[in-house]
Amino acid sequence: MDKNLDYRGRWRNKTVAFRVSQEEAEMLDTQVRLSGLTKQDYITRRLLHRDIVVQGNPRVYKALRNQMAEIYEELQRLEKCSGENDELLYTIQLVAETMNGLKEDD
Repeated sequence: MDKNLDYRGRWRNKTVAFRVSQEEAEMLDTQVRLSGLTKQDYITRRLLHRDIVVQGNPRVYKALRNQMAEIYEELQRLEKCSGENDELLYTIQLVAETMNGLKEDD
């Protein structure tokens, strides 16, 4: 798909920008990496309430592997995983749901 066209072939000529915190940016980057989409396509689909369908490819598998390694390191560092670390729990849930979705497609 041409990067300047939307899914219906309409010209994308408007720019939308907004600020996020460092934590929000990291969460967004994680979600984008795990989706396999561009950040623009991911944000647009989320804003328009469209489904994010993850297509397994080497980039997505690498992102999942790296995310799981980060989670594993964080869990080793923590004495216990509790509700005090909501961002980690959210990321674990996101990775698990993504991996379950990929497993169903196989």
